[in-house]
Amino acid sequence: MSCVSQPPADRHPDVSDRPAATPERDLTSSVDEPHRDVGPTDPPNHRERLLVALLGARRLALGATRHDRLWGWLGVAIVAVVAAVLRLWNLGKPGSLVFDETYYVKQAYTLLRVGYEADWPEEPNPAFEAGDVDTYLPSADYVVHPPLGKWMIASGMRLFGGAENPWSWRIASAVVGIVAVVLVARIARRLFASTAMGIVAGALMAVDGEAIVHSRIALLDNMLMFWVLVAFGCLLLDREQARRRLADRCAAILDAGGVIGRYGPRLGWRWWRFAAAVSLGLACGVKWSGIYFLAVFAVLSVLWDATARRTAGVGRWWEDALIVDAIPAALVMVPTALVSYLAAWTSWFASSGAYLRQWAVESPGEGVPWLPPALRSLWEYHRRMWEFHNGLESDHPYAAHPLGWIVQWHPTSFYWRKDAVGASGCGVDTCARAITSLGNPILWWSAALAVVAALVLLLLRRDWRALAVLSGIAAGWLPWFGYAHRTIFTFYSIAFTPWVVLTLVYVLTVALEDTEHSRVRRSHVRAGIVALLTVIGVVSVFFYPVWTGWQVPYWFWNAHMWLPSWV
Repeated sequence: MSCVSQPPADRHPDVSDRPAATPERDLTSSVDEPHRDVGPTDPPNHRERLLVALLGARRLALGATRHDRLWGWLGVAIVAVVAAVLRLWNLGKPGSLVFDETYYVKQAYTLLRVGYEADWPEEPNPAFEAGDVDTYLPSADYVVHPPLGKWMIASGMRLFGGAENPWSWRIASAVVGIVAVVLVARIARRLFASTAMGIVAGALMAVDGEAIVHSRIALLDNMLMFWVLVAFGCLLLDREQARRRLADRCAAILDAGGVIGRYGPRLGWRWWRFAAAVSLGLACGVKWSGIYFLAVFAVLSVLWDATARRTAGVGRWWEDALIVDAIPAALVMVPTALVSYLAAWTSWFASSGAYLRQWAVESPGEGVPWLPPALRSLWEYHRRMWEFHNGLESDHPYAAHPLGWIVQWHPTSFYWRKDAVGASGCGVDTCARAITSLGNPILWWSAALAVVAALVLLLLRRDWRALAVLSGIAAGWLPWFGYAHRTIFTFYSIAFTPWVVLTLVYVLTVALEDTEHSRVRRSHVRAGIVALLTVIGVVSVFFYPVWTGWQVPYWFWNAHMWLPSWV
């Protein structure tokens, strides 16, 4: 079968892979701007027809004008500045270790000092918070998460004043949170082929409560979110690059008068897929839950390859994708992720005093005997970590079943302080300071509905964008249902927060696309979108004090507790 721009009559391409009947218009254009043809007016050649079929006319036209390229970066810069202000303002307050900072900050500091997570005496926090940061013990601490996230926290201490300055504990999280806003905006722009919707996605990520709180606290989950988001962006670039290569190579065969037959051309080494594998390995080097993103994203990438070959007209496209794309992808992504994960343990390998570092020497014949001593010790360490994670069952007031995460049913209180009049500047009868890991409720409740809508669109239209936005939610949320028996928390949802935003923006984008040829309906959709975004922005302003530990009257804090499960 020849490689052509349309699939055979007995097969249907993904909706988003079909050539548009007319050239598509970017959503940043004015309401009444007429359609403009992209490219020459002559019938397109093989390559042009294949590119339209594989990528879509709107995506090919993205960035075609100076105005679009300008706002592709200027709009992102504006939302990045907003994100920076919300995350950096008064970052050093409170000056105490907040929630699990009690573990990760001190562990990060000892990584800097001795190369491994050292143990601490009883009740070390008051001295540490007062600036006496060197009371750690010479023995190694038993920690249950890989070291990369703590090294990221430690980088802030190294660059910005050491552990005596609370600002330095948190600056790495803040920088990661700001960069994540930029990534979401640029990913959404490419995913939806719309500069305007990219800016909207970045703005929503900038003002969401989960994203703000985790950017102002030195925990690991924000670092996990960052690396899996980087990987997703790399795979999105790989998708486009691979489809351009497929178009080029199919067109070259057709231009020479040849046919493809049952199988399509090879696509060569794919650097963006390799970069995604590195990022996913580093995500696992922050928290093991990164492995779920590795599995889901690898499958997603192979499905993209399969639909590309089908759309290009390859005869046995599924078999071709399996042999040519899926198997090489597995042979590249899994070992690459493993190597980058092991690289996250470099300081552990280099530190003779690290926890269980000498276990293989001290326990000959135990564990996995065929591994080298260092890896045998690491394997034993991982076995103990697994037992801890799988058996963690303890009562906690903020433990939350994952079913409620998508609507932020039972958020986690990271910090709470109640002051009487006159205490710490309190000017009313009772004041409160709170840092509550609560997503913007309007955003998350709307996104929960958008998840349902995206599932429907995926089933009815087979829109690849629906699968893309749902993939991060599936990887970051669904696996936790298998661990509902242990102590888990809603704040883990920060790992898939970018895809919560992307799913909401996807549904808004589809609403705009579906009304593109009806001025009245489109104006109504735009008005609804503007109203929703305005409400989300106002709610973020309202909740910002309880996301960032402001001292407020107790009644004001209580006014934010919309649900009994939030207290």
